[in-house]
Amino acid sequence: MLFTNLFVKIAEASKDNRFIVLQGGTSSSKTYSTAQILIVKSLTSKKSKLVSVVAETIPHLKRGVMRDFFKILIELGIYKEDNHNKTDSTYKLGNWTIEFFSADNDAKLRGARRDILFVNECNRISWDAFTQLEIRTKNQVFLDFNPVSKFWVHSKLMQPSNKFAFIKSTYKDNVDHLTGKPLLEQSIIDAIESRKPIFDEVGNLISGDEQFWKVYGLGEIGSLEGVIFNNWETCEQIPESGKWTAYGLDFGFTNDPTAIIKVVYQGGELWVEELCFETGLTNPDIAKKLRAFGIGTLEDIIADSSEPKSIAEIRRGGFRAIRGVKKGPGSINSGIDVMKRFKINIHKKSINLIDEFSNYQWTKTKDGEYLNKPIDNYNHGIDAFRYVCFEKIGLNKENKRGIKRRN
Repeated sequence: MLFTNLFVKIAEASKDNRFIVLQGGTSSSKTYSTAQILIVKSLTSKKSKLVSVVAETIPHLKRGVMRDFFKILIELGIYKEDNHNKTDSTYKLGNWTIEFFSADNDAKLRGARRDILFVNECNRISWDAFTQLEIRTKNQVFLDFNPVSKFWVHSKLMQPSNKFAFIKSTYKDNVDHLTGKPLLEQSIIDAIESRKPIFDEVGNLISGDEQFWKVYGLGEIGSLEGVIFNNWETCEQIPESGKWTAYGLDFGFTNDPTAIIKVVYQGGELWVEELCFETGLTNPDIAKKLRAFGIGTLEDIIADSSEPKSIAEIRRGGFRAIRGVKKGPGSINSGIDVMKRFKINIHKKSINLIDEFSNYQWTKTKDGEYLNKPIDNYNHGIDAFRYVCFEKIGLNKENKRGIKRRN
């Protein structure tokens, strides 16, 4: 069995880190080398262990990590049909059991504990889904992804409190670690390098694909294709006051978080801070949070109007200015349109909101076409923010208030 440079790096990092974060371009051997690591460990371990290999959906699993895993076993001549339970999607290898399932299987997410977790293309699953998997994992977690944009791995997982190894790779790491000989076909190398951007003397792009090359060639973080908002940046702090200040409230409880967002309009720009992003909050809990944030009883709070009982209960709790956002046909897109008119400054500590803005996309069809409809994900804080924008600026109110549009 041939091992790549990346395999050696993963093997070394896996000796004393809980999280192995594999950010890389296309064909760098992230998935293949991780599958090799698991196979080698399973064949040399005397202890029984359960390994969960997870991807967004079953089709993602089958065309990705499962294909690599069984290809390696077949090439080694150790694949045994009797060890492969295709009904349960498990394989017995040495003393280890390898199970394959998708992140859209809620029962599996909240199922039995495991020893090792491998999340393939982890940027395709939510932070909440990953959390359910990680808290049930005893020993080690492997994660791989193409860095099409920043997401929860960067904003939440890679923190000083977590013991992690970060490994960035490119197609140039897919070489024999002993001889340095490329293990990729030259045609694949040529296809990747043909996308390398070439610029003229004044910086105009002559040929190539700058975004593709950054993400898939260099393994660096790019901008998400189909992302809805590109008019935002992080800031050190938001103004204490402005032309107006309001608070957005999106209700959640068991699976979805309750999001409370502070919005300040100042200098023709929107300044935003995430105050709360938490599951399991009752209405009295929310009222208590609002008081703890120093929000006055007469301050403008705009909430999801689909929960009038919750709004009424919080109002009875003392917040007399809370009201539901006006909804109607096209109100989501209208609110998004308002938000896209202005520069948005997000407080740097608003990690959940930043994660949402980095990943909130237009819906994509199976043919690769984008629809004028946002995905129903990465939108809890964004929805709370949108309620404020639609209510305070939408419905042509910006013309009456003299609010400047972003050019």
